[in-house]
Amino acid sequence: MFLQGPHGPFFKLLGKMLTNAGAEIWRVGFNAGDRVFWSLANRYSRYCDTLSEWPEAFETLVREKSVTDIVLYGDTRPIHAHAIDRARDLGVRIHVFEEGYLRPYWVTYERDGSNGHSKLMDMDLADMFAALHTGSLDEPAAPAYWGEMRHHMFYGALYHFFVLCLNQAYPGFRPHRPQRVQDELKQHLRKLFWMPLSFIRRGLATWRIQASGVPYHLVLLQLQHDSALQAHSPFATNAEFLDQVLGGFAKGAPAHHQLVVKAHPLEQDGTALSATLKYLAQKHQITGRLRYLEGGKLAKILRQARSAVTVNSTAGQQALWRGIPLKLFGRAIYAKPEFTSAQEISDFFAALVRTDTQAYHMFWRYLPETSQIAGGFFSRKAR
Repeated sequence: MFLQGPHGPFFKLLGKMLTNAGAEIWRVGFNAGDRVFWSLANRYSRYCDTLSEWPEAFETLVREKSVTDIVLYGDTRPIHAHAIDRARDLGVRIHVFEEGYLRPYWVTYERDGSNGHSKLMDMDLADMFAALHTGSLDEPAAPAYWGEMRHHMFYGALYHFFVLCLNQAYPGFRPHRPQRVQDELKQHLRKLFWMPLSFIRRGLATWRIQASGVPYHLVLLQLQHDSALQAHSPFATNAEFLDQVLGGFAKGAPAHHQLVVKAHPLEQDGTALSATLKYLAQKHQITGRLRYLEGGKLAKILRQARSAVTVNSTAGQQALWRGIPLKLFGRAIYAKPEFTSAQEISDFFAALVRTDTQAYHMFWRYLPETSQIAGGFFSRKAR
């Protein structure tokens, strides 16, 4: 039984493959976007009641249809969290898809939970290294360009259009994010429209930072509604995180160093973020030492960074791959003491400690053998 998936046709195609393999499949739809991206009408169950009634309805569906497995995208949205709790009680297997831990060329597939709920959280490196001796998987190298982002934005806009305009049959539906559906739609469309101009602005900003020759540290932001930030970190907002980081930078970093804050590529409210950064820079008296970069590719700006800081973004692994010192604030599958810093943030900026790159590379090898699948959800090539 499929619950909610990534925007677009990925779950529909996966369902067809499972049918061809002999499985009996069902899809539960919670809004018009779910329905549009599912083609098997006789294998679709519309849920139109409220979230409070969902756990009992889920259990009824499982028993009526003799469900053995549930498939879902992201394990923290309320619909999925309630289903997972009941599924465990009922002995139903739980298959979780998520964005890749090794983006952008992989997606995550795990049993029972992902990110802070992943079994990787409780594994130490010694167990992983021992398992590698029996592995033989030869993963392809990641290409320099994969082309998923514009497809991600397109399907996001299309999905929210259907929810906004065709959702009359789902009166109980409430989005798991705080934004209104119409605001999500507008933001996706605006992002698509301005993408060419944003590309030019980002390129110029990146060039200016690199050409200045000034040492800089990189802050990797996540989306405010990111489940990893909301469910697996001590912060409720990016502003709380930035306040702590900018304060630590002001106190600990050498006076000639700069701080570059890089927004998530899908960040929808860059104006508000810029205003927050301006206020915090004044508060911590580092206005002339702070730079803002609106999304874009990470590799170029990361190449010359002295260090990186994030809550628990998967982008942090790109820093570790390059041997760049990394400070985390939240729970993450790669938050291992061998290669992430346990220093206070001001001490981190004052005295950077190199990571154990060899240990990280061994950890990286373990992920494609256990939880990472080459490809993506959104573009045809990646699927």
